[in-house]
Amino acid sequence: MSFRVSIADVAREAGVSRQTVSRALNNKGEISDATLRRVQEVIHRLDYRPSSIARGLATHHTGTIGLIVPDIANPFFADIGRGADDAAHEAGYSLLLCNAVEDAAREVDLLRTLEQRAVDGVVLCSSRLPEKILAEQVKRHDAVVLINRSLDGCSSVCVDDARGAAVVVQHLLGLGRRRIGLLAGSEVSHSSGERVRGYTEALIAAGEGPDPALMQRCDSPDIDGGYHAARALLSARPDLDGLICYNDLVATGALRACAELGRRVPDDVAVAGADDILLASLVTPALTTLRSNRQAIGVAALRMLIDDLQCASGACNTLVFQPELVVRASAP
Repeated sequence: MSFRVSIADVAREAGVSRQTVSRALNNKGEISDATLRRVQEVIHRLDYRPSSIARGLATHHTGTIGLIVPDIANPFFADIGRGADDAAHEAGYSLLLCNAVEDAAREVDLLRTLEQRAVDGVVLCSSRLPEKILAEQVKRHDAVVLINRSLDGCSSVCVDDARGAAVVVQHLLGLGRRRIGLLAGSEVSHSSGERVRGYTEALIAAGEGPDPALMQRCDSPDIDGGYHAARALLSARPDLDGLICYNDLVATGALRACAELGRRVPDDVAVAGADDILLASLVTPALTTLRSNRQAIGVAALRMLIDDLQCASGACNTLVFQPELVVRASAP
């Protein structure tokens, strides 16, 4: 049966104390050259590998960074993870990817787990936590960068979701659509709140008073959630002629609902999504959507975190990405 060689094993084999082995490992220069060579020979012979967590507790640096996303199955967050991982590797860090599965309680558990693992910092993507709890959890880590969420005293990287929603509203109004619905995300989603704000303000600015009955929240921000929300909204409001969706997965579910209800897209209902994941260009009709450079968001957040770790100035930075409207057949 295999076992992990400990620092005590090395010390016993080399005939020295554990403190001497620790000094040899950390190049403290407080032992003789002969002792250093003897300890190094034993380390090599026993194939001793120091625990990164134990070493991190002593040096306050583990070389690891945690990334928490709400749903790794969503290509939007998978792409952010890819960008963050590339940037971490480039900087000599390892990335621990954590999936909160859209569950606030699990998000807290993951933050506590990362704290116990003594990660150097955390990138927290689209947190679903209430502000008070989020602030309490952030304080427990040396450095945290938020993605698509803002918090006093914390650096962040965001997409301008309010402006993006306004751009889509203006596009649909330009197509002559006047009864424009919105499939929104969860009430605890910062991105969803910003898109609701942009949608509402754009309709008011255009002199089209927003109708609360034209907004429907999705139980989940995925294809199934979009399908059920779209069916409910389209059945209640058969006069609806435009539909803005929380993301492309929701929009894909909405396309299915339109087909089942006999609502032609885009002739009867113009449909738009957000994020421009690969699926958006593959469905029929292809989705008009908002494009965000997800990998660039992940890279920017990771580099911002490393800057915060290295500078330790306490200054907070904010970077805002502007989404780009991509017009396709669902709302040409």
